[in-house]
Amino acid sequence: MESMCTKNSILIKLILHLILTGISYTLSAQRSDSTVAKINNFTAAALIQSKGISTIPNLTLGKPAVTFDLKIGRKLTFEPQFRFALDGKPWAMVFWWRYYGSIGQKLKITYHTNYSLSYKTITSYTSSGTQQEIIRTTRYLVGAIQPTYQVNKYIGVGLYLFYNRGLESFITQNTIMLSLRPAFSNIPITGNISARIDPEVYYLRMDDNDGVFLNTRFSVSKNNCPISVSGLINKPLRSDIPSDYDFLWNVGLSYTFKKGYSEVR
Repeated sequence: MESMCTKNSILIKLILHLILTGISYTLSAQRSDSTVAKINNFTAAALIQSKGISTIPNLTLGKPAVTFDLKIGRKLTFEPQFRFALDGKPWAMVFWWRYYGSIGQKLKITYHTNYSLSYKTITSYTSSGTQQEIIRTTRYLVGAIQPTYQVNKYIGVGLYLFYNRGLESFITQNTIMLSLRPAFSNIPITGNISARIDPEVYYLRMDDNDGVFLNTRFSVSKNNCPISVSGLINKPLRSDIPSDYDFLWNVGLSYTFKKGYSEVR
């Protein structure tokens, strides 16, 4: 147990070192952009999916869900996400802050942090023995860094390094994920319709358990159309992480609204 805690401590320190080093390089690279006109963006999206899936197994809903995403800002953005089961019960609320930096034209680095709430319906019993359902809330703090290199308009490749700290004593305390994320975008299908495929292989460690997973997302959209179709599959290649699911998939329909605005000085 002591050696496991030492390993986790080393990994956490490595994540913090990489994030701080990346920030210093990125901020240095941004100085030359200080004279560029600042155009901010507001984006809202709603996604209905056949099964709520999370890359972290114990946060998977496993039944039809709807997700609402908001995004406001330019390089530094606030991106809250609200997830609900279709019966109206809350699934999760995630309050993301992200900084979108770049080094040159092709290398992008995104820094992520969030405070999130996860909800789970559990059965309890009153003193009289009556069964009742209650919604239990658990809290998490997250930090992540994501460098991405865009080879051309069709191919990109990225890494994602993620640390999640559980704030309740009865949940997983330390979750670490390292993933390889190639991306294939602007794939022509017909006319103005194109597709995007995002395969991912990731290593996940949750306290004393770990595993390797395959995750693949795809989407199909039409130019200048706010509606798109998406899907996702998730399969453990090797894992001793407790989970109710061995293979997960879903399909979804999303509507996205985007609006740009300039700062007035």
